[in-house]
Amino acid sequence: MIPSSNPFAAPSGGLTRRHAWALTLVATFTMAVSYIDRQTLSVIAPTVQAKLGIDDVAYGWLVSAFSIAYLVGAPIAGRLIDRVGARRGLLVAVLVWSGVAALHTLVPGFGVLFALRIALGLAESPSFPGAAQTIHRALPAKDRPRALGVLFSGSSIGAMFAPLLATSLAARFGWRFAFAGTAFVGLSWVPIWLYVTRAPAARAALDRHDDDEAGTPAVSAHDSADPAAPRPALGPLALLGHPAVLRAIVVVLATSPILSFYFNWTAKYLVHDQHLLQGDLARYLWFPPLVFDAGAILFGHAASRARHGGEASVPRRLVAMATALMAVSFVAPFAGGPYAVLVCASVSLAGGGGLFALATTEMLARVPSRQVSAAGGLTAAAQSLAYIIANPLIGWSIQRTGSYTAAFLTLTSWVFPGCIAWLLWPIAASPRAVVAADRAH
Repeated sequence: MIPSSNPFAAPSGGLTRRHAWALTLVATFTMAVSYIDRQTLSVIAPTVQAKLGIDDVAYGWLVSAFSIAYLVGAPIAGRLIDRVGARRGLLVAVLVWSGVAALHTLVPGFGVLFALRIALGLAESPSFPGAAQTIHRALPAKDRPRALGVLFSGSSIGAMFAPLLATSLAARFGWRFAFAGTAFVGLSWVPIWLYVTRAPAARAALDRHDDDEAGTPAVSAHDSADPAAPRPALGPLALLGHPAVLRAIVVVLATSPILSFYFNWTAKYLVHDQHLLQGDLARYLWFPPLVFDAGAILFGHAASRARHGGEASVPRRLVAMATALMAVSFVAPFAGGPYAVLVCASVSLAGGGGLFALATTEMLARVPSRQVSAAGGLTAAAQSLAYIIANPLIGWSIQRTGSYTAAFLTLTSWVFPGCIAWLLWPIAASPRAVVAADRAH
């Protein structure tokens, strides 16, 4: 346990800064684990399709099956995490989804695989809400944008390691064992989480607050000095209709289809259009997710610096810059060889990582503190909805045209209306932002 005499000790006597960031990093590992498990199918999709006789439209529905379950599960999981706390909620979720991921080794055909993808989506639905709550309750407001950038990097770290792990396991032991091997990674997270959450200060921060049950808004200890911080909890429909939540959902709906294309269809694109072999994919697929990480972290860091300077909201110029980076996807299908395509994809993914971090930062700064997980569940559900609609259409387009070019251009075009709407959407300053601005002056 970190001693309370640590020079970074919080004013409340709770978590030290070092311990709070340790919790943030392990929460980020949670996201990485979840993406390794969910991305294994997309990495070895050419082999699985060939072995089980699954065409591109059916594969699109397999991708959507996970998202259908996530769409239903994420809002419910967010509300549950708000009630029981992230410490217990994430632990149970990782244990369950690791078991479901391992069951993929037994699939005899499309029907069972479809059912397991739904089960995996339900089991993984607490991952982002729980990780977002961990950050909100462990860190002060000025550090949260940076921490959310780190958190979003977890998904792409998982997407980066999934090709390396799944392709090597599939090549050596067969495609079925690849699912078992990646599921084992989730179990490695469990002792680390138990270790960093064992201290009383961590339990106090991450478990259900007693005042949650009494109906009083739970407030992070780091926000307790702010008299405007305790805001009444909203009902589910009122939270969904909150301007900050709606604005974040618009960005998520705009960017998720092209991000899903990169994370779920790139392996198939490289085999189909670039004529690579399954065994060659690992050395290509690790790089774009790494740049997604860099975009999320850099834009989150820039937003944190803006807060240090007294700026209450996420600067619109950062959102505009991230949106501009995504335009590079227009060039990708005409870039030539696989390396050139992946460079274009990587630049676009950097913008996507930035947009996710910035939109989420703005939203979580404005919703009631006790409903951070519920708000995160709503944006996760919006992402799933975009995947559900986009992936079967991508499969239909590829099967009909025999090319990925139309998908590249259409999905990239879809990004801009939503991001422009975010930039033009007027939103009143939150009470917390008003108080902060008054203090700054």
